Amino acid sequence: MSKKAFPLRINADVLAAIQRWADDDLRSLNAQIEYVLRDALVKQGRVKLVQKVLTEVIENEPKK
Repeated sequence: MSKKAFPLRINADVLAAIQRWADDDLRSLNAQIEYVLRDALVKQGRVKLVQKVLTEVIENEPKK
C-alpha cells in the first residue's frame, strides 16, 4: 500500500487529545490519525476492512 503526504490543519486541542490517545495505544500520531479515519470509514460503510493480521507459528525441529 502506498502512502501519500497530506498537510493537515487541525485545532490544537483536538491534536493534543489525539496525541494522548496515540500515546495510550503506543502508536505514532500519524498512525493514530490514520486508525481513526479508517475506523470511521469502515463504520460508515465507505470502505471494507480488508487488512488481516496473520500470525505464523514455526515449530523448531529438535537439535541433534
